[in-house]
Amino acid sequence: MYDTIIIGGGPAGLTSAIYLRRANKKVLVLEANVCGGQIVNAQDVENYPGYAHISGFDLSENMRKQVLELGAEIKYETVLKVDENKKVYTTNNTYEAKSIIIAVGSKNRKLKIANEDKFTGRGISYCATCDGNFYRNKDVAVIGSGNTALDDILYLSDIANHVYGIVRGDSYKGELQELEEIKSKSNVTLYFNSVVTELIGNETLEKIKMNDETELEVSGLFVAIGQEPNNMMFKNVVDIDEKGYIITTDEVKTKTKGIYVAGDARVKILRQLTTATSDGALAATYAIKEME
Repeated sequence: MYDTIIIGGGPAGLTSAIYLRRANKKVLVLEANVCGGQIVNAQDVENYPGYAHISGFDLSENMRKQVLELGAEIKYETVLKVDENKKVYTTNNTYEAKSIIIAVGSKNRKLKIANEDKFTGRGISYCATCDGNFYRNKDVAVIGSGNTALDDILYLSDIANHVYGIVRGDSYKGELQELEEIKSKSNVTLYFNSVVTELIGNETLEKIKMNDETELEVSGLFVAIGQEPNNMMFKNVVDIDEKGYIITTDEVKTKTKGIYVAGDARVKILRQLTTATSDGALAATYAIKEME
């Protein structure tokens, strides 16, 4: 019997583990792959307080070591389901706890074309506000048709030399006011009915090719085609919205007493490293108060 089982070893889950262990609670972190979540792939993190520059891997490793030094357990297992009695079923075992924190995050929807993984962090980014500054005065492209893509184009147009907007359909689905502002930008070119079919480069991304054989020389490609939460395994104990995110009743609380959610897995306005760690601290605090 654990005091708390944390599902997910990203910044939210690891922060929860730190707070719980400092309260002397018995903690198990279950992570399917590698601790750190999406931030592991970031070459340089500049927007986390206390670090002017740190790689995502180093930051994640610092968190992981801190959790282990405080005495929490980390096991690498895939969670299959959770029940209302706070039992967690994995591919290998069944665990039981007094409380559960869901911190599985969400993953960026990918293009699913050759070399995407190779160039991730080396020309391909899924967060313009996180990585845009690395492409100052360079040519970049943004793929996507929603508000996030429009926001990214506007943000990058003030940083990059030139921004190419690439849309699969014949129009953007985001806010008209933003689109009009983008059209007034002299350093923005929009391509409609276009699909990126090839990523070209050696160590870093150098060029992209589209379905009509158009080639664009770019240093950065920002993918803004949405995110994919992985929450369906919890649908029997939490409420999930139409996009797959967990609905909270009070900050990080779910409809099931003793089950909390922290980080990108929940409905929220901003999904960033700082908000993930904030959620982790909140979820742990609620769990501690309930147990005491």
